[in-house]
Amino acid sequence: MQASFLRTAAAALLCCAAPWAAAQTVGSVDTVFKWIGPDHKIVVDAYDDPLVKGITCYVSRAKTGGVKGALGVAEDRAEASISCVQTGPIHIDKPLKKQDEVFSERISLLFKRLRVVRMVDAERNTLVYMTYSDRVIEGSPQNSVTAVAVPREVAIPLR
Repeated sequence: MQASFLRTAAAALLCCAAPWAAAQTVGSVDTVFKWIGPDHKIVVDAYDDPLVKGITCYVSRAKTGGVKGALGVAEDRAEASISCVQTGPIHIDKPLKKQDEVFSERISLLFKRLRVVRMVDAERNTLVYMTYSDRVIEGSPQNSVTAVAVPREVAIPLR
């Protein structure tokens, strides 16, 4: 009974995570030396927008080191910065929601996530990306925003 529940829960998590792109680490810098375990650092990850070909978002965030960081039980800080750029011809296969979460990554063992949301500014033919972190009980108002102007010949279809 319990094993069946765990398999079902794991399958549900995998299904829910499917639309999100995987991060590719571009690089990192150490910020605090730790005698035991990895150093605290700032990591820069690249995410390709899964529904808009030709746009890549770069997110920098703190990553906690030490023993807790090595064991995967550390809670990373709720601070991140984002910059999204056109990295190729922009192509949109499916209509986009006016606002949609496009990336999500766990930054604590259970309750905290780093999120990236895409918003469509149809009037200006622009895609706006915002990063923030949330927690089950209380999120953080710290956020970062960036925008990518889509060429006028590429219409942004909305659903």
